[in-house]
Amino acid sequence: MNEGDKFMKHNYVLDGTKLPYHLDRVKAWLEGERIAPITIDWSLTRACTYKCIYCYGQLQENPREKITEKAAFDFLDDAAEIGVKATSIVSDGESTCSPILYDVIKHGKELGLDMALGTNGYLLKDKRLHDILPCLTYLRFNISAGEPDRYAYIHGVPKSYFHKVYNTMKRCVKIKEEQGLDVTIGLQMVLMPDFEDQIIPLAKLGKDIGVDYTIIKHCTDNELGSLGIDYKKYFDMEPTLKEAESYSTDKYLFKVKWHKILSGGIHRYTRCYGPPFMVQMSGSGLLAPCGSLFPVRHKRFHIGNIVKTRFKEMWESDKYWEIMDYLASDKFNARTDCGHLCLQHYINEFLWDLKKGNIKLEDCKPKETPPMHLNFI
Repeated sequence: MNEGDKFMKHNYVLDGTKLPYHLDRVKAWLEGERIAPITIDWSLTRACTYKCIYCYGQLQENPREKITEKAAFDFLDDAAEIGVKATSIVSDGESTCSPILYDVIKHGKELGLDMALGTNGYLLKDKRLHDILPCLTYLRFNISAGEPDRYAYIHGVPKSYFHKVYNTMKRCVKIKEEQGLDVTIGLQMVLMPDFEDQIIPLAKLGKDIGVDYTIIKHCTDNELGSLGIDYKKYFDMEPTLKEAESYSTDKYLFKVKWHKILSGGIHRYTRCYGPPFMVQMSGSGLLAPCGSLFPVRHKRFHIGNIVKTRFKEMWESDKYWEIMDYLASDKFNARTDCGHLCLQHYINEFLWDLKKGNIKLEDCKPKETPPMHLNFI
């Protein structure tokens, strides 16, 4: 058992999928029904204030449209109407660059959607935190260093940015505690092999700030290997990662995504079944099955753009489902045609095992106490 797993009080699923808690939709999909996504990952812009060394967004360029408040509200209205349960504002851009962010979060919450935000935190306005924290299921700060000098180098920003973000994170924790909010506040490190020296400092930083958890994830590369990630180098970091997990307490969880970290960058499935359950949208407004397929070279998989076409109309279209069916067919090979360990990876593993008969739907009974963030699968 990993050190972080001892603390059962932390009822998170951070290294797996929560799809077993949505078996009604899984059953409908297995029977050939056109299901609504459970979660949609999207962004309000392709812009970003940082130049992170590991940036996957730079590999996802596609024709940009400006997502207006009307387009964003219409998208959320449609998502709620067809049965989407949650949207995470993360994807391929820094959504704090968009002036409509705060109103979008509030609108989604008012519709009954679970809302989440991933951000580098630099442009988060302290005076607006009181508005959005009560509306969020989780707020995740993307931070890959625990020391100012290394933070500046890894994220491509001045050292002063580290101190601003640190203060914003502290303020979020304070507001949560003062108001007794349910929002989860976490940190996430994208770990490249050269960042091992920052694992322990970040574990200490998260604990000092008082966030709920810090999570370490691998660095995703595209199918061309453009970032040059050597996934075998992660194996050598296992002792450091285990030491970092020892900083967990009953109030603070440090968690490593071991399944992906120790995978060697390989997935065992060849079909991509995940997008019907979790589709993605670029900060350009582009709707595609997943972020790996955002680039122009994958135009054949581009479904449409919410600035020009309503999301519900795209979801109901034959084109949407023809693309989904193609990805799930033997005409597509997820091992060679996809990015490494993508957002839908855990979902794909679960559905692959179902399709292959390795597990049976009737045996996938979830625990009586559901995990936190249930609708972010």
